[in-house]
Amino acid sequence: MQSFVDYWVLLIPFVGTTLGAACVLFMKDQINPLVQKGLLGFASGVMVAASVWSLIIPSIEMSESMEQMAFLPAALGVGLGMLFLLLMDKVIPHLHLGQDEAEGLPSNLKKTTMLVFAVTLHNIPEGMAVGVVFAGYMSGESSITFAGAVALAVGIAIQNFPEGAVISMPLKSEGCTRGKAFWYGTLSGIVEPVAAVLTVIFANVLIPILPYLLSFAAGAMLYVVVEELIPEASEGEHSNIGTIGFGVGFLIMMILDVALG
Repeated sequence: MQSFVDYWVLLIPFVGTTLGAACVLFMKDQINPLVQKGLLGFASGVMVAASVWSLIIPSIEMSESMEQMAFLPAALGVGLGMLFLLLMDKVIPHLHLGQDEAEGLPSNLKKTTMLVFAVTLHNIPEGMAVGVVFAGYMSGESSITFAGAVALAVGIAIQNFPEGAVISMPLKSEGCTRGKAFWYGTLSGIVEPVAAVLTVIFANVLIPILPYLLSFAAGAMLYVVVEELIPEASEGEHSNIGTIGFGVGFLIMMILDVALG
């Protein structure tokens, strides 16, 4: 039986986003483009490492009874997760940083709103990932520990910090007040604890398909990395900065997961 304190793990990623968004209250200018590339690369590295060590590997380990077919739940989950984000990408109106043309269904939404939607869209799988891993821990699954759930939540919070700054600073340059930019940046991360809590609430129903859900969240996260974060970190000159950031983020998340998991 888990104590109430354990459930604060679900809020850790949101705290990272909020602290990052708060940068707009103290920083005068926009984030240096090179720094932004490094931060986006860092976020990519964290998400890839989390997808592998916290989600895909546990999914395969839970399916060991399937012997040679133990890869099947992980493979199906990753594919479905990518398909889900692809559909969301086509449906939800959103605008990526540095782009003038919105994606998703046509709408009359403000540019600032669509910028927030772009970040919110890829926060959904992150919230699901934390919720699914925590649900696995609650179920008593031996391959998922409380420390492992904390490691994933902390890793996502670390990469959410630069994401919060990367979304709130451009909002200020688009004409938002510092307070409104902070508020929008914070709201972009609220979907994470919501998705995590919903996953935990339905844990009893979801436990039988936990291997599929773990890899589903991994696939959705990998889609975000390949479709959005890496291209933004690599465009223009000095793309090696994003690559270095990726390596640092990957190593930090790998160490966290192995050391604490």
